[in-house]
Order: sequence, then structure tokens, then C-alpha cells
Amino acid sequence: MNWLTNPAHARWLEREADALLAFAAGSYVEEGFGYLGSDGLVLPEQGSHLWVTARMVHSFALGTLLGRPGSATMVDHGLRALGTSFRDPANGGWYAQVGPHGPIDDSKAAYAHAFVILAASSAAAAGRPGGKELLEEALTVSLQRFWSEDDGMVVESWNADFTVLEDYRGVNANMHTVEAYLAAADVTGDDSWLERATRITRRVVDDFARSHSWRIPEHFNAAWEPLLEYNMEAPADQFRPAGATIGHWFEWARLALHVRAAWAARGVAAEDWMLEGAQALFDMGVAEGWDTDGADGFVYTVDFSGTPLVRERMHWVVTEALGAAAALFRVTGDANLAAWYQLWWEYAAVHLIDEEHGSWFHELAADNGPSATVWAGKPDIYHALQATLVPRLPLSPVLAPALAQGLLDS
Repeated sequence: MNWLTNPAHARWLEREADALLAFAAGSYVEEGFGYLGSDGLVLPEQGSHLWVTARMVHSFALGTLLGRPGSATMVDHGLRALGTSFRDPANGGWYAQVGPHGPIDDSKAAYAHAFVILAASSAAAAGRPGGKELLEEALTVSLQRFWSEDDGMVVESWNADFTVLEDYRGVNANMHTVEAYLAAADVTGDDSWLERATRITRRVVDDFARSHSWRIPEHFNAAWEPLLEYNMEAPADQFRPAGATIGHWFEWARLALHVRAAWAARGVAAEDWMLEGAQALFDMGVAEGWDTDGADGFVYTVDFSGTPLVRERMHWVVTEALGAAAALFRVTGDANLAAWYQLWWEYAAVHLIDEEHGSWFHELAADNGPSATVWAGKPDIYHALQATLVPRLPLSPVLAPALAQGLLDS
């Protein structure tokens, strides 16, 4: 029995996607989409974060493409918010966080701006009014403000008027920029975005990961020199945790396979590092992340000897492991990948899916009980929703364009 080829499992994934979209509908606020607590209610003190609102637009665009009534209205609401509440008319780009009375955080980060590109790409693929125009604007901002042609990477963050650039450089923002550029390439037909996504992925996987025994350094200075001791005094940071982040190894593995498939779809031979790196990152994530301390689940981070640093279990790590297993299985047909995939969905169903309040617990302690050391609440459905779709879609085009082309379960 192989769940990855089982139509009944596909139907279960569809039901889970519907449950996630229903839960996410509760995040609607005037300024965009709010931050949801563990009970599914908006936390007003959080305001609306750009990354949350953009992820919700992307998620509801996927719902629209899945034919779910009500999703299109949510996409349109999110696009209005990105065009008004979040948009900086004076300086360009989008504020990081807003509330009913205006910006709460007016900084401009590559991480959140990548999700604006992804949201706009998915909205455009879903045929929503304003999606294409937002995508053109977001790509222009990304190219002018964040992309470094010399480095083949994006910079991290600016102040509101783009006059002060942070010295820090991060792999996380670049990872989501790869995801965004892949979507943009598929939606616009402009392969320059695929070329940029490839440059980033090659440097991270074939250079940074390979040269550190496949434990990806996350933090760098402005010269792209790794800072292996970064944040050791605050190891459980939400966006910049110390050490190496297990979940990102799976995420990069899947992205490398998307890049590989995108070039294959264009008649270009794959580079060897793409599959080699994806397999190595997946294997290392299993070896050093899963059940390493005697309990099921993936630890959050490890140091560069592979010793766990933060043992809390993040829901998104499981979703990315599921996606990577499905992607690698699609390429290799390895039955071991199907076995991991089944085991991790079993774990998610028992420990992570919240049958009482909806969605997934975003964090568990080392004993798999509820925890909030790193993440409080359930701010969005992006990771979990994608975990229900990656196993049912080809690797190229990426999610929204593939749904738009009718490739679900093809």
C-alpha cells in the first residue's frame, strides 16, 4: 500500500484542505488578515502582519483554484489590503505590520516581500482582478530593492524609505524568494525569474549546505560569510534561530526539485547537484531531526555537530518533510520515501491536527504536548495547506499555476 498513489488518501487530503480553509476564514480583519490564536480567534494586539496576510491570499487563491466557494472573496479582500493598508505610497514596497490606525512596523523585509510575490502570482493564476498588476509591482520592488546581481542572492531588510540596509544576510528570506520567483516564472512566462531562483538555490544547496555537511548555515554577514554562532544567546528565535534549522533542509530539498523540474519542462538538462543535494538534505533531516531524543517528532534546530539545540517540535517542519518526501518519491519512486510519508501523516493526525479548535498546533514540546516557546497561536495555514497539495501535483509548474492548468492528481 502506498498512500502517495492511493486515491482514497487524496480524498482525505482534500478534506483536510477544506478544514484548513474554513479555519482561515476567521482571520478576516479590515486591514487584511489577522493573527489567529490557538482557539481560532484573532489576536487584536498583533495587528496584521504582511507575511500572514500574503500567505493567506496565496492560500485562498489555492482554494479558489480548487473550486471552493468563498475563497475568491477572501483573495480579493487580501489584494485590497495589500494595495491600501500595507502599501507604502511614498517609498514603495509594503509595511511589515499594520493596525486599524496605520503602520505598526514600517520596515521592509525580503522575507515578507517574497510572500507578496507569491500571493500575487497565485491570485493572478486564479484570475483575480488586480493580481497581475500587484505581481508586476512586487517583482519590480524585489528587483530594485532586494535582489543583488553580484551575489546572486537577496539582501535582508531595509528601513521604511530604503535608505538603511541591514548588514545581516539570511538564507530564510532567500528560500522564500526562490519559491516566489518560481511561481512568478510560471505565471509570467519570464524565465529570468527561474534563472534567479536557480542561482540562489545553487549557492545555498551546492555551496553552503555541501560545505557544512548538509547542515545549512542560516545566518551571514554582508559579505555572505557564515555566522555559525549567531543568536546562541537566544536559540529559539522565531525567524533567526541559532544553529541549523531542520525544516529548512526539507524545504530546500523540495525547492531544488522544483527548480530541476522547471528546467526539464523547458527542455534543459538538470544539473547533478539538484537531485543529489535534495536527497542529501532529506537524508540529513531524517537522521538528525526525527526521533533523535527518544520521542517522535522533529527537533527545531541542531548545532553544526548535529546536536539538538531547540527540541520543540514545529508543525511546519512536518509539513515540509511530507512535501519533500512526496517530491522525491515523484522523482525516484523509492518505496522508503512513501513509508516516511505515511509515518509523518500518522504523526500529524495524532499530535498536530487540532480536532477541537481547528487547524494544526503550531508547536509541541519535546514530549509532544502543546507548547508556545517559539510560536504562540496558529497564525496561518500556508504550510499545512501546501502539504495537502504537493503530493497531488507535478513539480512543475508550481502549485497555483499547476492547479490553473488542471493538473491536480495528474
